[in-house]
Amino acid sequence: METALALAIGILTASGLWLLFRPRTFQVVLGLSLLSYAVNLFIIAAGRLRTDAPPIVGKGVVDPAFYVDPVPQALVLTAIVISFATTALLLVVLLASRGLTGTDHVDGEDDEP
Repeated sequence: METALALAIGILTASGLWLLFRPRTFQVVLGLSLLSYAVNLFIIAAGRLRTDAPPIVGKGVVDPAFYVDPVPQALVLTAIVISFATTALLLVVLLASRGLTGTDHVDGEDDEP
């Protein structure tokens, strides 16, 4: 399970960075989205990988190894909302830039003469 998750985080990070360095603005937005997904998976993995474990510790003396930390889950929920809003804002800026310059290149210039 840990190997598959680490591989998924690595692939998402590599794909996001590759798209981030592309010359078109839509590819940059997709790269940022993939990077945010990779960071969310990393935060979840940092909170411990357990299935069927309750996130709240009950009364009495218990072993904390049987429970999941709820803080990374709350952080990821917040990060999902923020990344959605950021992606929506970037898409609006992308459309405005496309309308003003007539191109979707990051630097505003086409490669063709």
